[in-house]
Amino acid sequence: MFKMRTIFISSAFMLMLTACGLDVSNKAPATPVPVIITSTLPPTLTPQATDTLAPPTVTSTPVPVEGTTTTQLNVRAEPSTGSAALGVIGPFVKVQIFGKDPSGKWLQVAYAQGADGKGWVTAAYVQVKAASEIPVIGDAAGSGSGLRGLVIQQLNVRSGPGTDYNSLGVLYSNDVVYLTGKNDAGSWLQIEFSSGVEGKGWVSTAFIKADGVNTLPIVAETGRVVGTETPTGIPPSPMPTLIPAKNDGDSAEAPAVNISFSANGTRSFLYSNDLSFPEGDSEDWIQFIPYQPSVLMQLSCAGSGRLSAEIVQNGETIATFVKCGDTSIYMLNSGQAYLVHLSATSSDILQYTSYTLKIANIQQ
Repeated sequence: MFKMRTIFISSAFMLMLTACGLDVSNKAPATPVPVIITSTLPPTLTPQATDTLAPPTVTSTPVPVEGTTTTQLNVRAEPSTGSAALGVIGPFVKVQIFGKDPSGKWLQVAYAQGADGKGWVTAAYVQVKAASEIPVIGDAAGSGSGLRGLVIQQLNVRSGPGTDYNSLGVLYSNDVVYLTGKNDAGSWLQIEFSSGVEGKGWVSTAFIKADGVNTLPIVAETGRVVGTETPTGIPPSPMPTLIPAKNDGDSAEAPAVNISFSANGTRSFLYSNDLSFPEGDSEDWIQFIPYQPSVLMQLSCAGSGRLSAEIVQNGETIATFVKCGDTSIYMLNSGQAYLVHLSATSSDILQYTSYTLKIANIQQ
């Protein structure tokens, strides 16, 4: 009886365990299957075609053209005699030329003291073999109002539009100036002038050659622009205020210039200066040595006076220019030194003359 109860209890217990889901078998537990997790790689992207950028445009730096000064030259900040002077380049100095202004009267050259290492000199006194290779810099508008004027006779630059204003300096024949305005009568022009108040000065209209003056603004004596009306009538031509030529101290023993011509070097030469009488400098001396016999002499003048010129050797006159405007060819001895002596003719009142002398060895 007791044995059967024990079996019944054991069976009931087993049924309870089975109902609870417990495995009471004696089998060894199954080996767990490992779970392998693999990462999913993103799909390989095919790069989109992009526009190929063109290489940057390389701006070529113009090759400077070599020139040689024929006399001492002022170097200016701008292509104008009214511009600030940066310094001086001596005669017969080689210069590197980067360009010229639209008028061709000014050359931009290498100059350490200038902005960007450059400055401007008068083209007439620089000898260049490859002149056609010099590029034009800027446009015809230039500076200031866009108008340029050419000085046709020596004149004072005034602090205001009238002869009763202080003189700021002097301009000479063939100087180039920038025009910035005019007075209400049109008889005076305002110009860029570095030593003037706010960089401006005034000159008489009668001695400036320029086109488009009627388009300039009207500027009051205070410097304020008051209008753009074109004055009617022709402004009177005032008498010029002559200034004696500055004495440069040259002589037959110490000429202002001494140049030697050669087949592979200098073959022509331009020299400009001014003379006056009875005050100021009344004579100039220029020495040259030809490399071949044929020598061309040309003298051009401007102003109120007259000049005479002669060729001198060993203290003796061997040829004479009788008047300005002469062009003559002389047969001289190669390798020998000659002097050109220029002198102002006598007068009871002050007479002033600016001149340009050309001397050239030529083939006959």
